[in-house]
Amino acid sequence: MLPPRISIARIILNRRPLRPPNSKCSPPGLRLFTQNAQLLLVSRTSPRPELPYLYVSSGTPFPRAAPSIKYKGRLARYLTTERKQRIKTEAKLTVKYILYFHIIAGFALALVWLVSVEIKERRYQTPPEWSFRTRNIYRTARIMSEPDFNRSGVTEWPQVGNNYWVALSRLEDPSLDGKDLQIPPGDDHRVYVVGIDALGFTRNGLDLLSKSEEWRRGYYSVLLGAARAAEHLDEEVRDTKRNITFPKEHMIGPSNPRPKPVPHGAASPPLEENCVPASESPQMFYTKILTSTGFSTRQRLDAALAYADWLDFKGLHETAEDMYDWGLDIAMGALPVGVNNAVDSQTGIISNNAVYVSNNLLKATTALAIHHARNANLTAALPIFLSVLRAKKQLSLPPIPDAPKAEPTKLEWIMSVAKSILVTPPYPPTPPSGDEAPIRTPAAVCEEAAVMAHVGEILFASSNDDSEPPLKESKSRSTSRKQTSGLSWTRDAVDVSESTLMSMDGADLDGRETCAECLRTGMDNWSTMVRKMLRDQRGSVSTKEDKVGNGRGWFWGGKSTEEAEEDEGRWERELHSVDERMDKVQRLLENEEASRKQRKPGGWLR
Repeated sequence: MLPPRISIARIILNRRPLRPPNSKCSPPGLRLFTQNAQLLLVSRTSPRPELPYLYVSSGTPFPRAAPSIKYKGRLARYLTTERKQRIKTEAKLTVKYILYFHIIAGFALALVWLVSVEIKERRYQTPPEWSFRTRNIYRTARIMSEPDFNRSGVTEWPQVGNNYWVALSRLEDPSLDGKDLQIPPGDDHRVYVVGIDALGFTRNGLDLLSKSEEWRRGYYSVLLGAARAAEHLDEEVRDTKRNITFPKEHMIGPSNPRPKPVPHGAASPPLEENCVPASESPQMFYTKILTSTGFSTRQRLDAALAYADWLDFKGLHETAEDMYDWGLDIAMGALPVGVNNAVDSQTGIISNNAVYVSNNLLKATTALAIHHARNANLTAALPIFLSVLRAKKQLSLPPIPDAPKAEPTKLEWIMSVAKSILVTPPYPPTPPSGDEAPIRTPAAVCEEAAVMAHVGEILFASSNDDSEPPLKESKSRSTSRKQTSGLSWTRDAVDVSESTLMSMDGADLDGRETCAECLRTGMDNWSTMVRKMLRDQRGSVSTKEDKVGNGRGWFWGGKSTEEAEEDEGRWERELHSVDERMDKVQRLLENEEASRKQRKPGGWLR
């Protein structure tokens, strides 16, 4: 018998593997049936057995056409329970985010709109008694009338007028903003604009005493805006078929036998039978102001002078002079009791013995003098200007200003800035009525300079209107004296306005604008006068040389050729100095215009 260990060895040999062990082979992973794995989807590698009747190759692309029957199972297996749940979740999130986006965008747009309304309100303040829609319409009309509203710089006056007329109709409607407003009996409301219901307003003046002063001021500004729009639409017609405004010169009809062609790209010209006036006459709006009860003297005087200026523009000079006289009567009627004979009602000259002169009286007489000067009635304009200048120089000096306040601390400055942003500024206080005596302020000094510029212009222009004297040399000397006098007045006006503008307080926006306008006009007049004097002097020199050459210049006793050439050199030197001064003044005016835009009222929101 063999020993037992031999059998044991055989058993051990039989238990050895028939192939070498594969240490890299790992046991298959366990599939957890408690989790939903993506095993139902078609994939390139799958642990399941690939049987022909259960498996469709995933490498085969989906057909572009309608799937056949053999792809139905595959598509059904593509929309699994997990994918359906994920699609539903993503759809809900998409809807939620879109809704959130629209809500946030809506709030942002509303905030931007409210800020824009606040900025417009601070720039063009409206009475708080008006309704929101009326205030918005009025602000829109004011903004559209600005020259820089359109990139082209052309104001759409039909739209501006429509807005003013809508605001006016709402203010005169007792059911809207005209509560407690008494409409005169028999004064009908007419519709002037097609497409806007109940757009009408009274033709005569109203009794406004039942309304507050703020309401009356806003109503007055609406009437002035409507009158201004009516002035620009006076020579235009509106096509009722298309509701388009055209100049009257383009209308086709018997009253315009030779119509002008419309510009390229514009609508076709209208027919006369379809046209109506684009606006009522400005006379109606100015008359409403003059005949209404409740306006101040300054408001009525401004309306009378604006209407007179419009009549001058239309060529109705006699009617315009009557309106200037009416304005002078308005100013004289508001003088204190006992003040008589302050102005000669026939000539408009302020008396030397006048004990009381109001702002309105100075304004009315100055406007009358300008009217005479425009119509070449220089003999009537010059005495009025001189009397106005004398009255202005006799004004009392302003009171001594109080001591300047201490500069605010940093905390006070921060609080004031926050208040200006969050709190809407109140409606402007009531302006002066103009019945009070003026004070010699820097703005009044600039007005004096403007009067001096008018006097210089009249003296220089009147040198050509004299009747011819017996001797030509006496006429030449008289002309030269008047021209030199006018040039001197103009030069003084420029010096006064420039020095006043440079020393004036920056807060006085109206006064600085008056000074800048006077300075600009004075410099233009000065340059024009010097150029004309130089041109006349050169012509005189050439004439004298011709006469001397022909032997005919010895018996006139005038200036010699050397003296004339010396005068010519003088005017050339002055022209050179005027050009240098013009460059300096131009830079000053540009800086003033830039600073004026920065000093616009409205706080931090403007």
